[in-house]
Amino acid sequence: MPTVYKIGTRGSDLALWQANHISDCLRQLGIKPEITIIKTTGDKIDNVPFSKLEGKGFFTKELEDAQLDGRVDLAVHSLKDLSTTMPDGLVLAAMVGREDARETLLVRREAVDEERLAAGEVLPLKSGAKIGTSAARRQAQVHWLRPDLEIADLRGNVPTRVNRLREGMYDAILLAHAGLLRLELDLDEFFVKNLDVDKFVPAPAQGMLGIQCRNEAQWVQGIAKLNCPEAAGAVAAERLLLNRLDGGCQLPFGVNIQQGENGWQLEIFFADSPEDSHPLRLSLKGDSPDDLAEEAWIALAERLKKQGSTKA
Repeated sequence: MPTVYKIGTRGSDLALWQANHISDCLRQLGIKPEITIIKTTGDKIDNVPFSKLEGKGFFTKELEDAQLDGRVDLAVHSLKDLSTTMPDGLVLAAMVGREDARETLLVRREAVDEERLAAGEVLPLKSGAKIGTSAARRQAQVHWLRPDLEIADLRGNVPTRVNRLREGMYDAILLAHAGLLRLELDLDEFFVKNLDVDKFVPAPAQGMLGIQCRNEAQWVQGIAKLNCPEAAGAVAAERLLLNRLDGGCQLPFGVNIQQGENGWQLEIFFADSPEDSHPLRLSLKGDSPDDLAEEAWIALAERLKKQGSTKA
């Protein structure tokens, strides 16, 4: 097994946190890590909504190319950004350290509606408030929950998005809670609400790190030692559903599978478009992530048939 692993990563604060975290894990295995920063298409084009971009892999293709041509040996990804299908020659070798999968709502305090807050509404914002997100999944759930809100595109890394809220460009924004936890940002000036997964469904694999590498035993065997089996099982089931839908970040689809006191719980949100007023919303309980995914697929396939989709 090689003693030095060259790690490819994006250059954002969160991506570097993730790469350094995996570096620490590799050191515990006696492996020396070396980090190389690679700029991706998603980093270069940060002023265009995802809905206007064609294709997939906006945050991963350049990292995959670097692995294939030998510039790096592996890449660390936010797994929710990584396609469910690997290019020839690459493999997802480990899923590591799932953090809290919930979404976080950040609100400028003057935009909080106290009556809606007291009533326990998911999005306690004043009528007509401007909420920032470019994710079709988030846009669709906001439209479904609060069609009176103004939804505006928001791109950029996590600190950039928070700063745009701080500057008053938005009344509220939605971010993955995992990224905020990892970066330990100061959010004291905002109203902060973590949205339970049964109220606002996160992206498939949200909070999980994925380590991708060349499909060669010398790399796969070492990296596989970092895999977190229990969390990986649930995430693999989430990604299976995403794969069957042939989806990426432009798809209004959220899914979360987690273990509770009485077994496994699945939550799904699926819309035809970000403006869909009648999305599929599904909550299921079962004995295993795989069983829940199969049961959920029946409902998703029925929805797709009604749309006339060939995916069903």
